[in-house]
Amino acid sequence: MIDPRTKHPASSAIPGLQVEHPGGAGELTPRPDHGEESYRGSGRLEGRRALITGADSGIGRAVAIAYAREGADVAISYLSEDADAEETARLVREAGRTALLLPGDIAEESVAKGLVAQTVDGLGGLDLLVHNAAFQNVVDDVLGFSTELVDRTFRTNVYAFLWLLQAAKPELAPGSSIIVTSSVQAFTPSPNLAAYAATKAALVNLTKSMADEFAQVGVRVNCVAPGPVWTPLIPATMPADQVEGFGEQALLGRAAQPAELAGAYVYLASEDASFTAGEVIGVTGGSPIN
Repeated sequence: MIDPRTKHPASSAIPGLQVEHPGGAGELTPRPDHGEESYRGSGRLEGRRALITGADSGIGRAVAIAYAREGADVAISYLSEDADAEETARLVREAGRTALLLPGDIAEESVAKGLVAQTVDGLGGLDLLVHNAAFQNVVDDVLGFSTELVDRTFRTNVYAFLWLLQAAKPELAPGSSIIVTSSVQAFTPSPNLAAYAATKAALVNLTKSMADEFAQVGVRVNCVAPGPVWTPLIPATMPADQVEGFGEQALLGRAAQPAELAGAYVYLASEDASFTAGEVIGVTGGSPIN
């Protein structure tokens, strides 16, 4: 029995850190926990082949570690942090599974669609698709939104998901699973994250519509909505005064560590969730997602 309020560092331990986007796990203090030492697999995804976007660090790395230790081979899609991606690949291979490194900006249609073809070619097929990569930026006034910024946010978060779905549908056999990362921001948006929050709300809506479409071919589509999670995205896109104490607004009084999200993604990918489709699982530290 572990008190969830003190299982990981309190938000008061998070300083007003600033790093250059997209940031790296090694730049963060405290160092994020992706489950490197704690996650224990039990063969729940044996023989599966997974493509995870944004898998170099943060939630994506935690999911990659968990999937590999559950028996899946993993294609690691990432933007530009080669050192982080190589570390994720090392952890996947250490679990005895194949790791496929796929760099590129999924805000470009050709890159997003090409990830599926590369995964099928490199891993011999595709069974699990996890769209986790995201872009956000803090804008305190609607007058501060540029078309370029809004377009970049939607292309990375929403368009890329649609492109991945288009490329993946012909490759996914019945029993496959698609999981997208939304956010508590989809339900209780912060005004200064308006564009990001809007994309995350769009992903919830797409989860519902795509679950209907893909159910017709025996593929489940579901969503995970995290609350505040300590990842490189935070100090890379938020001002120092908002990074300091990040996550203290959660009912549990702290930000989540990426490892605390992995179980939700494993469940939705596994046969334990064979009758779960079109659902949104909140891992928010207590904030409601209705």
